[in-house]
Amino acid sequence: MTLQIKKLANSPSRSGRTLQRYNQGFRLVVGCIPYRIKQSKEIDGSLIEDLEVLLISSQKSASMMFPKGGWEVDEEIELAALRETLEEAGVVGSLEHKLGEWIFKSKRQEKFHEASMFSLLVTEELDVWPEKDVRRRVWMRVDEARQVCARSWMKDALDAFLCQLQT
Repeated sequence: MTLQIKKLANSPSRSGRTLQRYNQGFRLVVGCIPYRIKQSKEIDGSLIEDLEVLLISSQKSASMMFPKGGWEVDEEIELAALRETLEEAGVVGSLEHKLGEWIFKSKRQEKFHEASMFSLLVTEELDVWPEKDVRRRVWMRVDEARQVCARSWMKDALDAFLCQLQT
């Protein structure tokens, strides 16, 4: 599936709502919390690892968030999560666990969405991806991500991600 996703890197992002999935009036969106574990240094004979998550800027503002977007009728949920993450953040990797589902209100419209989020262990950062010119991506520690993440439901997803890592 990774090769299938990487082929999308040079394609434009999907747009429009004609293939969009809905559930009881809620637009269904999917996304990922992309992460990596860096081995930083040795202290007292123990290797200390640093966990970092990847956030992206909004297309229309400087606010930061995790990559997510519409789940379309011609895709399985996992493929949609991988596609959205590649289109918006330009990373690919191993899709891990579903972290949960969250209902949230659109910032621009009087509509509600239902989001499903996954954890994604990043294996590759691409130099070229569909939304490279309209977003910036930033790796940061979890505590930093919690402070700058613009959406409260994404902070809840981050907590679910941390719980998943501890099990």
